[in-house]
Amino acid sequence: MTKSLISRRNFLRQSGGMVTAGAALGALPGLVAAMDNVTVGFIYVGPRQDYGWNQSHWDAAKKVAAIDGVTVVEQENVPETAEVEKVIQSMIELDGARVIFGTSFGYWDSLKKMALQYPDVLFTHIGAIWKEGDPANVIGYRGYTEEAHYLCGIAAGRMSKTGKIGFIGSKPLYFIYNNCNGFVLGAQSVNPEMTCNVVITGDWNNPVKEAETTNSLIDQGCDVIIANVDSPKVSVETAEARGVYTCGYHSDLSALAPNGFLTGAEWNWASGVEFVEAFVAGDSYPNLKRGGFKEDMVAISPFGDAVPQEVRDEVLAAKQGFIDDTLKLYKGPLEDNKGNVILEEGEVIENTDTPFKLGVDWFVKGTTG
Repeated sequence: MTKSLISRRNFLRQSGGMVTAGAALGALPGLVAAMDNVTVGFIYVGPRQDYGWNQSHWDAAKKVAAIDGVTVVEQENVPETAEVEKVIQSMIELDGARVIFGTSFGYWDSLKKMALQYPDVLFTHIGAIWKEGDPANVIGYRGYTEEAHYLCGIAAGRMSKTGKIGFIGSKPLYFIYNNCNGFVLGAQSVNPEMTCNVVITGDWNNPVKEAETTNSLIDQGCDVIIANVDSPKVSVETAEARGVYTCGYHSDLSALAPNGFLTGAEWNWASGVEFVEAFVAGDSYPNLKRGGFKEDMVAISPFGDAVPQEVRDEVLAAKQGFIDDTLKLYKGPLEDNKGNVILEEGEVIENTDTPFKLGVDWFVKGTTG
């Protein structure tokens, strides 16, 4: 079952400082084995129904809530400040939470701090940046959405009539570059002449700028658009109104574009269910987990009605290639869009968090902007 405890705010207002955790109940596995029911807290940096980043975590929360013996409590619109520590405190002290999902990157320092204060509570973070020396009751996990973007690119490459697609990015960060490169490489795998116009807005969430950028890309001839922002809702709706195809990001956005939606690149944050199940059973769990389709940490959205069966089959075959580890995102020969040689013929980068992928700050050949 799920419940949202707005009355928690009264507790937060009355609690001027952090209280320490109660007496330790022993090692984490022993504690869990003694529990009949587990309360799990989900903390969102924005509204949970945003057709984007937060909704992707809400989708996971609903799946966690379906586990027998698990109750989920949630808090929306929690800023990346000390406020999150107060919310964590109230979830633990008032709601009895023993697992906390901190679903925003900026929660990391607060999660580590609270993990030390509450050693009998399991904390998860979406950054996958846990390292030796960090609290043992913290987990970091994250999916390779560049793989899902590659599949979106295949659909875009098959469906585009102009040979030009558009990518809207929020920040110039390695995973945005990887996602864009995946999108372009997927499109070029079925149409080597495909090009992509790229715009980085500089904002995680700026609906006005996103609408303007979407319209600008369409005016430039791009007839498939994907937006890597907190909520692609505005971009998808704008493209739909202009009669242009779109691919989603974060969660399933197909309902927003019944005519032009192709598919989308989704996170499978519900893979965190395994942490809760291990916690409940008193089993061991990894402190760090990353992966793509092979590890079931990413997904693609349902296909839109506009996508022919042969294109769907091609996309799903590529997905199986990632699962089988026979398809590699980065392989030579590969150049960036400035003509620099990135990989020579025969060079291949594994589909893992290699230093190569974590250091990507360039776009592949065929992109402009």
